[in-house]
Parts: sequence; C-alpha cells; structure tokens
Amino acid sequence: MNFSETELKDFLDQKVQQYNQPKFIETDPIQIPHRFSLKEDIEIMGFLTATIAWGNRKSIINSGNKLCEITGNSPYDFVMNYTPGQKTKLDGFVHRTFNATDLDFFFRSLKNCYESRGGLQSIFYNNRTSTSLQPAISEFKKVFFSIPHPHRTQKHISNPEKKSAAKRINMFLRWMVRDDSAGVDFGLWKTISPAILSCPLDVHSGNVARKLGLLSRKQNDAKALQELDASLRKLDPDDPVKYDFALFGLGVFEGF
Repeated sequence: MNFSETELKDFLDQKVQQYNQPKFIETDPIQIPHRFSLKEDIEIMGFLTATIAWGNRKSIINSGNKLCEITGNSPYDFVMNYTPGQKTKLDGFVHRTFNATDLDFFFRSLKNCYESRGGLQSIFYNNRTSTSLQPAISEFKKVFFSIPHPHRTQKHISNPEKKSAAKRINMFLRWMVRDDSAGVDFGLWKTISPAILSCPLDVHSGNVARKLGLLSRKQNDAKALQELDASLRKLDPDDPVKYDFALFGLGVFEGF
C-alpha cells in the first residue's frame, strides 16, 4: 500500500486506538498475568505465559490457566518456596515442546533470580543500553541458565546474539515496561524507558509491516527486528511498540 509518512502514522495511530483497549485482554494471553495484583506475581506469570506463547492463542490461555493452578494462584510465593520435592506437582504439564522438566527448571531459576539477582526487573535494567533491550535479553539468558540446567530447556529462551528476533521475550518486556492509559500493558518497570523496547516480531506483525513498507527484510530475525524498530521509532520515538497493537490487530483480526 502506498501511504505518505503522515498518512501511515495516522492510519497506524488509529489502529492502535482501536486495539489498545481493555477488550483486547479478553482474547489475549496477557489475561493470565492480569489476574494478579502483586508486582512479582504479575512478573512471574507474565514471564511464564510469554514463554509458552506460541501456537493457538486459546491453547496458550488454557496452558496459562494450568500454570495458575500449579502455583496455587500465588506464583511468587510458590517460586520462593519451591523445592525439588514439589516436582511431582508439575507432572503432566506440557505446552507444545515445553514440558514438566522445563517448568521445574524455570521455577528453580526464577527463585535464583529473585534470591540472588534482585529479581527480573533488575536483571534487564542492569544490562540495557541507552537505545536497546536486546543486549539485556542476551545477558538475561546467561543469568537464567547460570545454575545447573537441562540442555533441552535452553531453547525456550531466545538470544538476539544468535540472530533471534526474540518475539516472546520482547512481548513480555512490552507488558512489563510499556504504560498505557487503557490498562492493557502493565507499566510496572518504571526504571526502563518504553523508548528502548522492541516490537514482538512474528509472522503476523512481520507480514503487515512488509505490506506497509515498514520492513523489507524477508526473514523474521534480529536484523529484521532492528529494521522494524527503526521504522517504528520514526513514527513515535517515545512509545514505538504501541504499534504492535496495530500490526497484530491488522494481521490477526483483519487479515490485512
């Protein structure tokens, strides 16, 4: 489609307004962390839900419901008191290739993150740059797997240094950092600027971005993310990833 830059911004701003609304929560995995009010509960359940956020959205939400049940609807308390003896509580949990073995390690590693690293927010804050959170994602992966772990579990956290667009973890960061007046994203992490967030890049957002001339690279990888970030930051340098709502909405709900 041929838009002038002003027309494109107006079009996308209108789509953000349309989709960045409370009703968005009803069909989106973000509804799982929205059940909680304690900061750490929201962080942990947001992180776990984002980690398994691939495939059908309904099945993601169903698996998120199971995670709430496993943690007794008190994820932070569950994580901080988690012991290997509780592993049997996880038996039978599976979402695509993420299973009870992975979940057991995630609980142990999250416990370590809060006990010895100051929590999830501190890890990302301490490793950000002035323009990006992508290096912080790579460092986070190193921290997360710094305790003994099953080799198979490493695949569940992406690494931008390995050319990944890290869609799920960028979505988690959007949830935690971006503050919106509609109450969809949480805006819990006030120490990190939304200006350095990156758009969660997947098949839907990538295809729409290409049709709109925001992205030319064919693969949805780290280089494509860099290109898309640059395009979105031109449209709104302070809150570039608000356009994730527009790209996702156009792709999923409108078949753009």
